[in-house]
Amino acid sequence: MGYATTRSLERVAAAMGDLNEAPIRFETAVDIPQGGVLLALPALLVMGLLRHTRDFYQLPKGYYGIESIFLMLALMALARIESIEQLRYSAPGEWGNLLGLDRIPEVRCLRKKLGLLCRSEGRAAEWNAELAEEWMKLLPEQEMLFYADGHVRIYQGDLTALPRHYVSRQRLCVRATTDYWINAMDGQPFCYVNKAVDPGLIATLRNDLVPWLETHAPVSEAHRQRMAEDPRQPRFTVIFDREGYSPTFFSELQQQNIAVVTYHKFAGEAWPVADFTTRKVTLPSGETILLTLSERTTELSNGLEVREVRKLTETGQQVSILSTNRVLDSDRLAVIMFARWTQENFFRYMREHFGLDRLIEYGTAPVPETVLIVNPAWRELDAGIRSDRAHLQRCAAQFGSLSLPGTLEPAQVARYETAKATLQEKIESLKKRIEDLKAKRKQTPRHVPVKDLPEAARFQQLRPERKQFIDTIKMISYRAETSMVGVLREKLARVDDARSLVRQIYQTEVDLRPDLQAKTLTVHLHHLAQNIHDEAVRHLCAEFTATEMVFPGTDLRVIYQLGSS
Repeated sequence: MGYATTRSLERVAAAMGDLNEAPIRFETAVDIPQGGVLLALPALLVMGLLRHTRDFYQLPKGYYGIESIFLMLALMALARIESIEQLRYSAPGEWGNLLGLDRIPEVRCLRKKLGLLCRSEGRAAEWNAELAEEWMKLLPEQEMLFYADGHVRIYQGDLTALPRHYVSRQRLCVRATTDYWINAMDGQPFCYVNKAVDPGLIATLRNDLVPWLETHAPVSEAHRQRMAEDPRQPRFTVIFDREGYSPTFFSELQQQNIAVVTYHKFAGEAWPVADFTTRKVTLPSGETILLTLSERTTELSNGLEVREVRKLTETGQQVSILSTNRVLDSDRLAVIMFARWTQENFFRYMREHFGLDRLIEYGTAPVPETVLIVNPAWRELDAGIRSDRAHLQRCAAQFGSLSLPGTLEPAQVARYETAKATLQEKIESLKKRIEDLKAKRKQTPRHVPVKDLPEAARFQQLRPERKQFIDTIKMISYRAETSMVGVLREKLARVDDARSLVRQIYQTEVDLRPDLQAKTLTVHLHHLAQNIHDEAVRHLCAEFTATEMVFPGTDLRVIYQLGSS
């Protein structure tokens, strides 16, 4: 039955089908490594880890119940165990103590459980949407702000030849798939959609992200009243970078009462410095800074009038921001746009600490046949045109640089004329070849359905369901960690240390003391490295103990204390 197995009779009963799931039963334990992850339990439950579990998922009878599986996956994410395989190097009995079991499942068993949970395609997206609706209700009603951006997830396997994407952080074109995320102003995630074939930000916003927000973004009665009283009041505002710049798309969203904030792709001439004024603004982190701003009304190429706010930098550069939100003041618009980096910081943090780019499941699935992709024949012709143009420019530069020396001798003149004639012939040949390639490219469709691709150019997508399921649990874990960071910052002088402190807490040992008569479970977190950190953790323990949270599957109220038992 494996190491640390102490409840053999219950396991035999589960194997015979006579046990629905093992009861949660805690025993006294000391010095449990990585036990500090239990401090995140109240935050995980508030973020909805188990709120809709049985509404969307079921498991057959077995030793491990569905709540234990969900809770273990969330605690693994917080403990920085990035993959199921890494559990092979963790003590199963110690982790079992944290869950009220004798041990956690083996890797093979856990994979089987995940396979059962993720057998219905689209179920993870439905669960994510249900949670996202609850998370969005926590936003201020006056400012329904949503940040949209794509994250390129590199694939280094050989199961399929995914299309190549440009990865800015590596400055390379590599095989990858793209996830388009929706985040809050502070970087906390709501959801994402995966695109095996990347249609670009504008198409994804138009066809996926904005319709998703229209369906799931809550509109309170107070906000409906504001929209009825003021026609300028948008239902919500979407913020994205220059890739989403499209005056036509802005007009479409404005007709749907949806505002946008983005950078101006074609800012034009600089404004007079005298038009700018310095103002004090507050960032989402609470920090107050000075920004030098100016605002005008700008007409775009399609006649749409938008607000243009420019920031004057210390070097004299003017950063241009466009918005169709007529309600927010210019200071707020600037803060909203520049806060877009919180989403980039989220991507980076999730890659480094939560294994966001890690492959969850080995396997592929067919790409829908109607999905359009760049025609390989068109791409080959386009590449040929680009190559010949570059060659033509080099030849033209070489032709222009040829000159005769000061003394005109017959041999030198002959060599000069020969070189000129050779280059002229090559230039004319390149021009003709470019024109021929252009004519062929014009007759070749730029995009074709996947079903029309040649057999050698066809590919499949990575299986999305298990990845989205695990990523949803990681979103919950990230949000729980962020809530813990907010509580710790109330007692820290250096607020930037809060994330590091939380990670230290997760790696700290704990002692467990259940009291069945008093119906309590006391979690003793061992002392940390510094007294100032201990004071912040005492505050966290007091706040989370005050929630009177009951451990799932038991009647034990959890009490958090600092100091070993």
